[in-house]
Amino acid sequence: MKYLKVIAFTHKQIELKELGRLVLCQENTSEKLHAAKAHFGIDEIFYLSTCNRVEFVLSTQQKVDREFAEAFLTEMQMGLCTHSTKAFLDAASIYEGQEALNHLLRTSCSLESLIVGEKEILAQLRKAYDDCRGAGLTGDKLRLVMECVVKTAKEVYTNTNISKNPISVVSLAYRKLKDLKLCSNARVLIIGAGETNRNISKYLQKHKFSNFSVFNRTLAKAQQLANELGGQAYELDALKTFKQGFDAIITCTSAVEPIITPEIYASLLNGDTDKKTIVDLAIPNDTAPEVLEQFDVNFIEVHSLNEIAKKNLQERYQELVHAEVIIEQNIAGHLVMLKQRKVELAMRQVPEKIKEIRNNAVNTVFAEEVQSLDKESREILEKVMNYMEKKYISVPMIMAKDILINNN
Repeated sequence: MKYLKVIAFTHKQIELKELGRLVLCQENTSEKLHAAKAHFGIDEIFYLSTCNRVEFVLSTQQKVDREFAEAFLTEMQMGLCTHSTKAFLDAASIYEGQEALNHLLRTSCSLESLIVGEKEILAQLRKAYDDCRGAGLTGDKLRLVMECVVKTAKEVYTNTNISKNPISVVSLAYRKLKDLKLCSNARVLIIGAGETNRNISKYLQKHKFSNFSVFNRTLAKAQQLANELGGQAYELDALKTFKQGFDAIITCTSAVEPIITPEIYASLLNGDTDKKTIVDLAIPNDTAPEVLEQFDVNFIEVHSLNEIAKKNLQERYQELVHAEVIIEQNIAGHLVMLKQRKVELAMRQVPEKIKEIRNNAVNTVFAEEVQSLDKESREILEKVMNYMEKKYISVPMIMAKDILINNN
């Protein structure tokens, strides 16, 4: 499976604030990936972006090294200067074959996450793949990889305690927000209607918060989340003119430029001088640095959760061992499945050939003899041939798989 390659930029080597510079603009992600796929002759590709990683998963026979990664980043038009590109490449991790599969499995099981044990990463990985599959960027090979990824993650979360009393970025952010002791009728502005904001909204709703205003680039998605929360929905541009006040802002969008600028924040305050709270879980941050310099704000961001994450890793160390055993077993199983798949693809013409021989025998070689049989005899002959046809199709497939697997 040397065709599987991964170019990964993660929190382990790159500061989270810097990592945000690699995030692709959501509006033209598919277009850029299609262009790169055609330019480099890549067979299949999908792109993963979370709060602590940006990764490109490829199916290609090409050599993927630092030189390729540099050309790839340039083709993706990320607007990086030469110095920044070099810094990111120095921090990149490039995986191939079984090592790439192991990395993806560890990622899906949250072993590579900022918060070990968070289940959100599996949903994020699946959505990233599904989006690219829907855009025609993936095929059979990455489909099989993702089947292994999902199966392994489910086994780890089911059979280990790695996610017991889960501590995710969202739950940690909520705990910090809860420590600020906002009243349940606090006015909460939610900017972005994606999965992260939906998850933290569930925490808020569970703890009786009820005063929500949801802003999103797509009004329909804002309306959907607002309906769930019993709040009001607005387009993102409405932030500029919103005058109903707020106590807390929760923001997480895929924007590459700050959403909350000093001008917009001042407008939202509308003369209010009380200290407000911003929970910014976007990478890069949706909040401009100048807002924090100019206003007194309780600011909660992903980066500030780093120390808690380190403690979390120590507490769950023992579960990592169990998870890694499951990962090894699934890699071994996947390699066997790939060998079987190789046989299936090589022998997929066998059923057609057998049907062709059968039809030729009945309609040409033994046509007169068959026609001379009475109706009951022809029905019996048909049953015999159907039975033999099924056996002739299955037996060589089974034998070929056994031979290939045992010989390897």
